[in-house]
Amino acid sequence: MSNKEVKAALKSAREAIRNKEYKEALKHCKAVLKQEKNNYNAWVFIGVAAAELEQPDQAKGAYEKAVELEPNQLLAWQGLANLYEKSNQTDVKGDLADVYQKLLELYGSGDKQKWCDVCNKLVELYHQEKKYLEVAWQKLIKMKQKEGAENAELHQLWKKMIQLLKDSTQYQDKKTEQLLLTAFEHALNSFDTIPGEDHQNLYKDFIQCLSKFPREAARLEKACNDMMALYPSVSYPLEVLCLHFVQSGTLSEESLCCFSRLLEMDPSSGPGIIGFGVKSLQEKKYKEAVNSLTEGLQKTSQCPAAWHYLADAQMKLHKHKDAVLSCNQALKALGTSEGPSLRWKNLMLLLKAEALIKITDANAAEEAIRAIDSNPVVLAIRGQAYLKKGLMNQASKISQELLLSHPDVAESHALEGFIHYSEKNYEQAERREISGEDRKYCCAETAEYHQYLGLTYWFMSDETRKDKGKALTQFLKAAKLDSNLGSVFRYLGNYYRDVAGDKSRARGCYKKAFELDGTDEESGTGAVDLSVELGDMDTALSILNEVTERASPGTAKWAWLHRGLYYLRTDQPSQAVADLQAAVRADPKDSNCWESLGEAYLNRGSYSTALKSFRKASELNPGLVYSIYKAAAVEHILGKYENAIATYQQILKDTEDYVPALKGLGECYLSLARSALDNFFDGKAMDYIEQALEFFTRLQRPDVSCLWKLLGDSCTSVHVFSPAKVNIKVLGSLLGKNAATQRLNKSELLILGGRCYGRALKLMPLPSIWCDLGINYYRQAEHLTAVESDMNEISELLEKSLQCLKKAVRLDSKNHLYWNALGVVASCSAIGNYALAQHSFIKSVQAEKINVVAWTNLGVLYLTTGNVEQAHEAFKIAQSLEPSYLLCWIGQAFIAETVDSYDTMDLFRHTTELSMHTEGAKGYAHWVCSTLQDKSNRNTELYLYNIVQMNAIPAAQVVLSKYTERNPDDASAFTMLGYLNEYLNLKRQATDAYERAASLLKNSGDTERYNIAMQNCGRCLALGECDKAIEVYTSIPLTKFDGIVGIALAYFKKGLLQESIKAYEKALSVAESEEDKAHILTALAIIEYKQNKVDAAKTLLFKCSLKEPSMESLMALCTLGLVKEDATLATAALKELLKHEKGKYKIYERCLIASAVYALQGRNVGVQREISKAIHSNPDNPALWSLLSRLVPLYVPQKAKGGAVAGNVAHVLDVNHAKEVLVNIAVNQLTAGHHMLEDEKNNPLKNVQKAIHLYPDNPAAWAVLMAACHAENTVVCLNNTQPKRMDLEMTLLSTVLAKKNNLPCHYVQTLEDWCLCQAITSLEETGKLSEAEALCTKGLKSCPEHPALFLLLRQIQCKQLLQSHKELPDNILEELRKTVMTSSTSVAAWQWLANVYQSQRMMVGAEMCYRKSLQLASQQGSWNGKLSSLLRLAMLALEICMANVSNEHWPSLVQEATTEALKLSSCPLAALLQALLQYNRKMGARETRRMLERVVYQPGNPETIVSVARWYLLQHLYAKDDQELIDVSQSISYRNSVYLH
Repeated sequence: MSNKEVKAALKSAREAIRNKEYKEALKHCKAVLKQEKNNYNAWVFIGVAAAELEQPDQAKGAYEKAVELEPNQLLAWQGLANLYEKSNQTDVKGDLADVYQKLLELYGSGDKQKWCDVCNKLVELYHQEKKYLEVAWQKLIKMKQKEGAENAELHQLWKKMIQLLKDSTQYQDKKTEQLLLTAFEHALNSFDTIPGEDHQNLYKDFIQCLSKFPREAARLEKACNDMMALYPSVSYPLEVLCLHFVQSGTLSEESLCCFSRLLEMDPSSGPGIIGFGVKSLQEKKYKEAVNSLTEGLQKTSQCPAAWHYLADAQMKLHKHKDAVLSCNQALKALGTSEGPSLRWKNLMLLLKAEALIKITDANAAEEAIRAIDSNPVVLAIRGQAYLKKGLMNQASKISQELLLSHPDVAESHALEGFIHYSEKNYEQAERREISGEDRKYCCAETAEYHQYLGLTYWFMSDETRKDKGKALTQFLKAAKLDSNLGSVFRYLGNYYRDVAGDKSRARGCYKKAFELDGTDEESGTGAVDLSVELGDMDTALSILNEVTERASPGTAKWAWLHRGLYYLRTDQPSQAVADLQAAVRADPKDSNCWESLGEAYLNRGSYSTALKSFRKASELNPGLVYSIYKAAAVEHILGKYENAIATYQQILKDTEDYVPALKGLGECYLSLARSALDNFFDGKAMDYIEQALEFFTRLQRPDVSCLWKLLGDSCTSVHVFSPAKVNIKVLGSLLGKNAATQRLNKSELLILGGRCYGRALKLMPLPSIWCDLGINYYRQAEHLTAVESDMNEISELLEKSLQCLKKAVRLDSKNHLYWNALGVVASCSAIGNYALAQHSFIKSVQAEKINVVAWTNLGVLYLTTGNVEQAHEAFKIAQSLEPSYLLCWIGQAFIAETVDSYDTMDLFRHTTELSMHTEGAKGYAHWVCSTLQDKSNRNTELYLYNIVQMNAIPAAQVVLSKYTERNPDDASAFTMLGYLNEYLNLKRQATDAYERAASLLKNSGDTERYNIAMQNCGRCLALGECDKAIEVYTSIPLTKFDGIVGIALAYFKKGLLQESIKAYEKALSVAESEEDKAHILTALAIIEYKQNKVDAAKTLLFKCSLKEPSMESLMALCTLGLVKEDATLATAALKELLKHEKGKYKIYERCLIASAVYALQGRNVGVQREISKAIHSNPDNPALWSLLSRLVPLYVPQKAKGGAVAGNVAHVLDVNHAKEVLVNIAVNQLTAGHHMLEDEKNNPLKNVQKAIHLYPDNPAAWAVLMAACHAENTVVCLNNTQPKRMDLEMTLLSTVLAKKNNLPCHYVQTLEDWCLCQAITSLEETGKLSEAEALCTKGLKSCPEHPALFLLLRQIQCKQLLQSHKELPDNILEELRKTVMTSSTSVAAWQWLANVYQSQRMMVGAEMCYRKSLQLASQQGSWNGKLSSLLRLAMLALEICMANVSNEHWPSLVQEATTEALKLSSCPLAALLQALLQYNRKMGARETRRMLERVVYQPGNPETIVSVARWYLLQHLYAKDDQELIDVSQSISYRNSVYLH
């Protein structure tokens, strides 16, 4: 290649690079290099192309080759620079710097602009690499200066240099620092406008930079002074200068001048304030120093020296914890510990260690040990730290080392003295401190030395050292040397309080100590306690307020506790609660705080929280008996009497004679007695009164007035009891007798109560006790009046009562209770001073405006005197004051009764709802009985509301029972109670009530009322105790209709039919109404029927119906037709009965009789419809729902689900029907085929189990349980699941046979027969054939002519033959046929015979048997029998069809039987059989798929039937090869199986 070609190739390479065809350029360059290996341009072009093709190594090599060839040519160097600039590798930075240096050299004599650009790049590179001394910026500046650049341009260059050097001053050395400072000076001097804002800011930066260099102090001071000269109004240089002076630790006139100038310029300047704080410290104005330094550091916190000064000042004030915090802040502000910082750090650590030693905390001592270095001087402090932590050995070791190595250090000997003091070796400590040889080593002029010497004297136990005067001398010296040492003032306070007895001076010392050290609890407590003792509550409260205001949460317990107790003493419980809560937060383990908090809660009325507080206190300290006692007292207040009694007894168990517990126990029993009295539990109340008297007597404190009052209260509380019931045991010591105990009656207890009140008055003549005594005399008079005692004695007692109450009123005329009691006594009938009574009640109302009792008593007074309107107004006011007050409502009820208002009964009812009271109870019972006796009002709204809706009869019975318990001598009350008990079918209780009424009236002289009571008693006895009833009736003359009818009924119940007929005939002669005569004729007809005189009975009943037929006679006539199965008579009687319907009267009996008639007629659906019709009219009648539930499975079993629902409704309406209804529900569920796998909670087995739990003596329930267990076992066998209820047959059978009770014989026999057959069937189905055969044989022995048992025996025997899979001989088949013929009316027997024929392949015979069973089921109206026969017949025919027997009879039989079955019910099995018949006829037909899909996808079909249908459907689809439908069917099948699982 020629030279021309080389040039052409290079030109082509240049063009290719310009066109970005770099590979083409490389080809041309390589061609050139083949010819000329050292061609400079070719190597440069290769470097450019390789760089663009991202081949940096090749590019670098090419450029380096070019540089080697021509080192002074620019192109290769420029290429290298570009290549290195684009590279991300860090190792090329040094090479790049060399390239820039070469370019600067090449550009130096040429292009100045490019030289500057490269220089800038080099500066940036060096800056990134932190090579500050290699900065090329000064070269640039020098070059600009040579060129004569303008001042502004040079200024910018110096600023740029400052920026480059200033950013990373931590990496600078001295030379770099000087470069930076020089740059600042040149930049400041090159400003055009001085002064100016930019110049000022740069000056600030310069000063700030100087402040970072401790070696440039002089330069800093000069810069600050120069800036102040230029900018006298700017505070920044002064602030820096002030901080510089503070940091240097020297305070000269110049520094003080700076501080003053700065504060004049800016009074809030932090450095200025800090400076004056340092000045105050040097002047020993420690408080001012602390305040100034704290304020200054809030504004300028990054000044370690200032923090050191603050810590030093705080140490002088003995605020050691604050000093530690200040030292920590100083150490934090110092940062690195180099140069001067290291000196400050050592000072801080030493000061911190000294502060930590002073803190009485082992953790602080540990921290001090870690903070102290091994400096000999501070080793003594380390020893003190060990001493503070309790490590005597380490402290002694340091002390010995110091004494050996540094015997001239005073702290060494001080440490030894401290060790002796800590070990309580006071004599050695004293000798060490004051002995002449060591005196020179002790710091005799320090306060701490004198304090410890004083403490040594204080605690010395030697007889010669008991003089506390020496201790006082040392304490006074210490206080004089250091007036800020709070602990010495505390010791002075102890001296003046405990030794000198000068409380005033002691308080002053404590107050001074607390002012110096606000954390000194002992001083604060002492100052507060002495202020309280001296009566200066303001001072005490001011101290406490000061502490609590600045206390953080969880601190200052003593202050919160003291202030809380102060508020408690001054009756400010809410404030006390708040303060004591804070005390508890500060120390949750302090039982005293919890106890005090409980007292505060108790005073505030927060009883529940008070109880919790007292319990917490006793938990923390079980020995606090007072807390346990107060907890019991609060429980008493809250009405938790049993808990309070248990707590009191716990106290007495530990402290037998603890008086408050005995008193509290007695009060609890007295409260329980009052509560029992309010609830009319009189027996309990007397027991409680007896126990209260026992505990009050055990106190044995005759000098305590309140004890006698409580004894009087206990004795007087018996006034409400009947005298015959009171027989209370009293300790002999109370009666002043030697006997251990003695029993007192009511009169004696009331007298004893009066004596107790008298003793209380002698000890303390309070008006309340005078009032109690007056009420006691009144109760005594009341009792004597009830027992008809001497009137003179009664008058004397009432006069005493009146005088006592007048005395109480004179002593305290503003107490409304005393006026009210005086009015009650004055208004009693024996005194009759109604004017005084009215005056007293009015005065009571005036004394207490909201006085419901006085207004009620005033109303009673007005009602007694006949002023009804005024009484009504008084009662109305009482009601408005307290609507729940019972007695004012009773008063309104009496007014309503007086004016004959229809609201009377409602008012009396309201009184019984509010609470129990004898007047309200008897009044309400009277009105209920009066309303019940009026037979004409049964359908009125008033009767339905007052009696039915308000549940009046049981409510009146309950309150009247309580009334008769307290008033056992009220004959009229017992008569009403018996009447109400009769309505509630409580015959025994009614008889007892009537007998009690008769016994009370026997000797009263009121013969008429006595005879009525005896008739009532006889009427009740006639229903169960006929002999007694006849005896009662014959003991009185019987002339009236009710008595004659009663004895007639008693004769009938006894079986004395002739006597009964005579009595009824006599009653017929005295009967006045036609209704009564019809009832008697009906009764006579029943007696005739009893004598088997059916015609005579019919004649009598027809006689009734010819006149004015009654419901009872028509029902009797209809029942007679039913018993004799005379459908004509029963139907005719029913028609007449339905004509005389009387609304809801005897609706259940009418419905039952009508259903029985329909059943006799064979109208099974009519049975259900009749009951449903009655329920539609009376949906709230549970008896009708129960009847429907009972009859549905008997007559319409296809609606058994509805029967179960009816049973549930009956159960919801009235739970009293549960024992019958639950059995009915179970029977309905069994009929509907329900079982436990369907519903684990609601199934026949669960419901019948509930019924047996409620009524275990019902044999029918046990029989249903047998059926339910059999059904569950059958379901378990079909599903092959667990558990199985096995081996229950004989147990359940024996249980049924044992529970005959008083049931009719035919019912019992039928039930036993069914249970026997059920047990045999269960045994047979479980494979226990031998047991079944034995049981069957046993049954036939007792009843040989029992066809069902004989059939079962043959079935068992046949089953054994069939299990052998042998053909049965003809004679056996004939025997089986004859056996079935003996039970020709049994549908199941014919079905069983058909099954036997089918097993012997006798299909025609089987068909005939199934047809026979179908015929019988149709005749009997058995829906289940018809359906099962049809399905069995269809399955028989289908089996033959599936065997491909060519006979059209069998397919048509399948179709016919299933069609009839579907008419009876939507039976899924029938639909499946039709589908299978279609499958057998035309497997691939579309109709086959449709019929099978209908069974498979019909919701609610049993899973067994669905599975069979699905299998045949899949067979059909596989035959059709319909893969899509196969997949759909299988996916649905899988989904359903997962859902079921």
